[in-house]
Amino acid sequence: MEASLILFPVPIGSEVNIAIPEYNRELLNTCRTFIVEDVRTARRNLKRMGYTAAPIDEVTFWELNEHTQATDIVSYLDPIAKGENVGLMSEAGLPCVADPGNMITSMAQSSGINVIPLVGPSSIMLALMASGFNGQNFAFLGYPPIDVSKRTAFFKKVEQAIYRDNQTQILIEAPYRNDKLLEYMARNLQATTRICVATDLTMESQFVKTKISRQWLSNPPELHKRPTIFILYK
Repeated sequence: MEASLILFPVPIGSEVNIAIPEYNRELLNTCRTFIVEDVRTARRNLKRMGYTAAPIDEVTFWELNEHTQATDIVSYLDPIAKGENVGLMSEAGLPCVADPGNMITSMAQSSGINVIPLVGPSSIMLALMASGFNGQNFAFLGYPPIDVSKRTAFFKKVEQAIYRDNQTQILIEAPYRNDKLLEYMARNLQATTRICVATDLTMESQFVKTKISRQWLSNPPELHKRPTIFILYK
């Protein structure tokens, strides 16, 4: 196999043997350099995923996160020119999906470097699968605005896309704001709009339910500081 940038999915909460194929672990051990969001988390995930190619202290880590500038990463792919694989890891789930890894992947593509995406868990896709909503036309919107006026306009456009374009809308929120977001949507979205709440996916505490918006006002789940996906549809 030619030297490549390998995109390694990371467990999103479950045991490694549930979420990560054995082939991924084999390729993991071909890398001595990793591009990661946070070095401490990456070290922990490498140990969880069975990395044995070298002592962790001898592994090279390059940080790539929301604070990284494009000019900071120009040398990150240099080992590939020397015939060495480089791994890209997210904090959890899939690299480059709701993740800054697309910056280095775009650079690799522009440079003609081979890019290998691997199978692994995606909370976005798992939630969509379980929601019962339209899986042929959907949009991942990331985080909704915090400002009240901007949030109102945002959700107006969201519902326009649902009802006009028959498009499923997928959101995430900072875990400590989950409860407030669900309450806001339950009170302010159209009464016919359905909301799927998917939290702690792949864990024993997993919760995935779809209800009409107002129904979430009665006995809502406790979502505080739990990783959650919100999906909206008619």
